[in-house]
Amino acid sequence: MSRTSFTLLKWVACAALAPSLYFGGALPAQAQTRIKFILNWKYQGPQAWFFLAQDKGYFKAEGLDVEFDQGDGSGAAITKVASGGYDAGFGDINALITLAASKPAEAPLGVYMMYNVPPFTIAVKANSAIKTPKDFEGKTLGSAANDGALNLWPAYAKLAKIDASKVTITNFAPNLREQMLQRDQVAGVFGYVNTIAFSAKAMGMDPDKDLRFILFSDAGMDLYSNAIVVSKKLAKEKPEAVKGMLRAINKALAETVANPEAAMDYVMKREPLLKRGIEKERLIATLKMEMSHPEAKALGIGDIDEARFKKSIDIVTETYASPRKPTVDEIFSRAYLPAKADRMIKLF
Repeated sequence: MSRTSFTLLKWVACAALAPSLYFGGALPAQAQTRIKFILNWKYQGPQAWFFLAQDKGYFKAEGLDVEFDQGDGSGAAITKVASGGYDAGFGDINALITLAASKPAEAPLGVYMMYNVPPFTIAVKANSAIKTPKDFEGKTLGSAANDGALNLWPAYAKLAKIDASKVTITNFAPNLREQMLQRDQVAGVFGYVNTIAFSAKAMGMDPDKDLRFILFSDAGMDLYSNAIVVSKKLAKEKPEAVKGMLRAINKALAETVANPEAAMDYVMKREPLLKRGIEKERLIATLKMEMSHPEAKALGIGDIDEARFKKSIDIVTETYASPRKPTVDEIFSRAYLPAKADRMIKLF
């Protein structure tokens, strides 16, 4: 055998061996993409799908390492992603509209609409003299500083014909909201209907009997609410990671709808002191009330109706006299959504 033939045979043998070396672990595995994700609030039932996706390995299967942190308000989630502290978050799309109107380069991008029914409200005690929005004048209302409903107060006051200068707003820690209302330290509190109702229930109140909810939607604010958002950097540099994250969450959402009781295991694992029964009720109420807009039957969960969304942009920017009006595409992109067939999830 010539030297040339021997060398060729040696090369072929090494090439044949190379795949077995790779699959045997001789070569390093590809690193997972790490995503820091800020939640809208403290651990609650309506976050079950995030934790289910994490614990069942759906993110890992997409090549992702997703790390969740508790939030302190849906509005705050938007600013924390915008600041670069987080790669993704679950926050109020209206806060994103406001930010994009003034600082478009910093604003995150909405990629999966979760809450397609407006949950914004001011809750008062059932025995309160406040019956209509006009009755807020002369009263003190309270809220966590970054609450999504509070951020929309100027828009709501304008539409409901409230003289906002006659209303005092006081801020307090998020966990004190229902307590402040129960003790009459404020006349009303801002928030999301289900968040207030079930937090009140957890402290012994009966929201059906003890509370009255004055809804922003009754004044014509047919807005979207919480969406999954990502930083522009993540969307541009790692679009496949964004798509993979949404596929994992969408899959987990479908499982949560199919079996809310099992999904609650993943919530309780993170906060064993939660009242499981109440958090399960909160989860189901969120699916039924905040995620079941009729448009979802045609578009699937995660997508938006562009005409309706444009009206949302109009309401928010006109009320705040924003320096510019962002386009729908600046705020939301469906380019990363899972296949429509996978998002046709029947929410009860």
